[in-house]
Amino acid sequence: MFETIIYAFFLSISPFGEARAGIPYAILNNVHFILAFVIGTVGNALIYPFFMWLIDTFSQKFWPFKVYKRGVIFFSKRAKKLVGKDVQKHGFWGLMLFVMIPLPGTGAYMGTIAASIFKIERRRAFLAISIGVVVSSLFVALATHFGQIGIMQLTSK
Repeated sequence: MFETIIYAFFLSISPFGEARAGIPYAILNNVHFILAFVIGTVGNALIYPFFMWLIDTFSQKFWPFKVYKRGVIFFSKRAKKLVGKDVQKHGFWGLMLFVMIPLPGTGAYMGTIAASIFKIERRRAFLAISIGVVVSSLFVALATHFGQIGIMQLTSK
């Protein structure tokens, strides 16, 4: 079970699924849904401070390089297109709602990029992203848990 928890944690901090992948992985591998929720949420919430630090560090060191600058501009345009109007208009609440929606392309990574682009104060951005991660993780954990119960009831008949 410890190995499953570690995998779930790493899935929750990966940009390829975040807690939307880590929590179902843990639950479907017989980890209690509350523990899966906690592990996925903690892993996903750790993205903001680490990723913001990476953005700051890399931008400071690599901005003079064209390849880096093009990549940043590409992701910035993508983030603005996905969240621009909501985050710009509603700030904290828009960022929180954007991260809260458990769909591909939304989440802590894109929320961190949006917070950086729109210059949202760091403590407020961390709080908005953390609340969004908690709510999103709760949706995913409950949906997976009750979905698994429903599947088990269907197969036992």
